[in-house]
Amino acid sequence: MNPDRHTEFLRAFTMHEPAVRAFVRRLLPTRGDADDVLQEVAIVLWEKFDSFSTGGDFKAWACSIAKFKVLAWLRDHGRDRLVLDTDVVELLATESLASESRLDRQREALRSCLKKVPPAERDLLGRAYQPEAKIQAVAAGSGRSTNGFYQWLHRMRQMLLECISRELAAESA
Repeated sequence: MNPDRHTEFLRAFTMHEPAVRAFVRRLLPTRGDADDVLQEVAIVLWEKFDSFSTGGDFKAWACSIAKFKVLAWLRDHGRDRLVLDTDVVELLATESLASESRLDRQREALRSCLKKVPPAERDLLGRAYQPEAKIQAVAAGSGRSTNGFYQWLHRMRQMLLECISRELAAESA
């Protein structure tokens, strides 16, 4: 693969990896399973990138490959009790892809609204939503009681939700 195509792949994959990860995560029972499948998806995307046409919809292409990798994972883990039936996963995948543009608009509105939050509070929100975060520890680090922190977090969520609603309403007007 020539260096320009390599750079093009890295840019496209980096830009769309969170959405592809979210898509896979919605279809599999655990985060670890999704991480394993996403690694396989990345390999296939890289191997088949020469067949991808420049200017095409990388995210849609990546999600279709991800769907087939998820279905293969389900086939291989079909005896596990936590695995959904293939027909259900097909339906979830179709619905998930259909809602992806709405989710993209919501993510963009959230990014815009988070920029309006003062940096110290934005940092505190980020710490509260880290995968292994312990709210009690984050609250203590912020100088708030756990109960007070939960109240603050609730107010911040409400404020962000209202901001996102305004952003989306302005976008559709």
